Amino acid sequence: MNRIHEQAAKWGIETSHHDGLGRRWQVEPTVLARILEAIGAGAGEPPAAPDASAQPPDGVRAFQGSDALPQRSWAIAVQLYGVRSHRNWGHGDFTDLANLIDIASKLGAAGIGLNPLHALFDDRPNETSPYFPSSRLFLNPLYIDVEAIPEFPHDSVAELGSAFEDMRKRELVAYAGVAAAKSKGLRLAFKVLCKSGSDERRRQFDDFQDRRGALLDAFAAFELLRRRFDKPWWEWPPEFQKPDRQVLNELRSTDADQLDYFAFVQWIADQQLAACREKAQSVGLPIGLYLDLAVGVRADGFDAWSNQHFILPSLEIGAPPDQLNTQGQAWGLAGINPVSLIESGCEPFRQVMRASMRYAGAIRIDHILGLKRFYLIPRGFRADQGAYVRFPFEALLAAAAQESIANRCIVIGEDLGTVPPGFQDTLAHWGVWSFQVMLFQRAADGGFVAPDHYRKNALVTFATHDLPTFAGWASGHDLTVKRSLNIDPGESDSDRAAAKDALGRTMAWRGLPTLDFLSVTRFLADTPSRLLMVSLEDALGDINQVNLPGTVEEHPNWRRRLAVPLEELLNASALPAVAAVMDAAGRSSRPGEC
Repeated sequence: MNRIHEQAAKWGIETSHHDGLGRRWQVEPTVLARILEAIGAGAGEPPAAPDASAQPPDGVRAFQGSDALPQRSWAIAVQLYGVRSHRNWGHGDFTDLANLIDIASKLGAAGIGLNPLHALFDDRPNETSPYFPSSRLFLNPLYIDVEAIPEFPHDSVAELGSAFEDMRKRELVAYAGVAAAKSKGLRLAFKVLCKSGSDERRRQFDDFQDRRGALLDAFAAFELLRRRFDKPWWEWPPEFQKPDRQVLNELRSTDADQLDYFAFVQWIADQQLAACREKAQSVGLPIGLYLDLAVGVRADGFDAWSNQHFILPSLEIGAPPDQLNTQGQAWGLAGINPVSLIESGCEPFRQVMRASMRYAGAIRIDHILGLKRFYLIPRGFRADQGAYVRFPFEALLAAAAQESIANRCIVIGEDLGTVPPGFQDTLAHWGVWSFQVMLFQRAADGGFVAPDHYRKNALVTFATHDLPTFAGWASGHDLTVKRSLNIDPGESDSDRAAAKDALGRTMAWRGLPTLDFLSVTRFLADTPSRLLMVSLEDALGDINQVNLPGTVEEHPNWRRRLAVPLEELLNASALPAVAAVMDAAGRSSRPGEC
């Protein structure tokens, strides 16, 4: 073994690996050198990982749910931006979420599952993926209901243009129009607060700024500077390329109103989402809000700018080649530095946990395999030229468990794909629930496994946002769409027909002769899994999937709106029938139900 391989091994970089096709890859020395340089590996010894043996009090692992949570329950999954209602501005908002909470309560659901609500570059309409955030520490202002802000001058709605009705009718979210209208409305509301806001509201705003402190100040500065320079932060004037406290104080001396405006936007988003959390508690949802935590952040975003030791723009998170992605994957997300993570006692990870747990009764950690190792690709290299870098797995799980207990928040790990032996058992040891997708629960002969083969401490669902809906899968619509875009769907029509036959046989064995979504729901309701997630797209029979991996402009990812308005949901969807299935299976959270 030569010097570069010795250094890589010492600093937790795997010098070889097997891809999803079973092929062994030897990592190129130049790749190892670039990763070593990025993580700051010096001539000395790497830092020791935090003590992972420290258990939470009384031997409890992660929080397992309140006493009000049934042993088996269900929840409704929704892409919040896509909610259609008679009153929103063409983009689902926190008032829609509050109304969904009422619906969930009537149906006996334990909670509402949501896409990530992280802060994006909200003024860039073509960059809409909630899994490509600028920051996992702040919220996306497009979810704000502007008309619900006490300071919003309602007589000014006409000034915002007559585009609302058009945006409400569209099949896809008109992000540019929504962002422009909400920006105007938010600035009008901020102006009223500054000029004639009540003493109580001003005090509340001041308190919010004090609580969030320097981090909120830095975020406001970043939002101002990225608009001013309109280029990645590493191309800004040198004095602004790092969040230097003195420089930010000087910026406040010249742009205090603008900085306060961006803090105001976050205050309003926090108030409205917190109100949803409180409403969920008041109507008795035992989980309340279930939030998705994106696996990483964009290189040119706030988190990368504000913590340059932890987020590494010179590296990109991805995956080696597999059956569906034969060239490997580069996800466009900045790498994470395990050295910084260890030296900080996992504090950046804890901050990200707290930012979501503040509002949620459950969170899902996307690609939880990343707590053990990440596949990192130096910028400029091909996706198949990356290397796996090891992370302090047990220490991160300990941190997640401790934050889970402190915030009374269930933790679910998205553990799909090929996982190392014992990985899921380790998650279970720390009380982290598994994530099981019915489409992947197949036996060696291609059949679908029986309900009793599912894990108990798990969330179970038919598919995910990256997979076809039930109606799309059953009709083969997803295969047609992929082929029309010259994307290899990974299976033939005969493969799909065989899968449908296998599922039909599985349903018949359970006394369910009809292959439809309600039968699938009955099947999943019989599993021992603690939580069953039903997507609104499936309840509405939608054939279009939310996101088609490997596409950007070719497919309307993260843009589709629900087919019916929220006000008509109970009369125009299968939700009431789903609720009846859940009642019969003992999954209801309604008072008096088992």
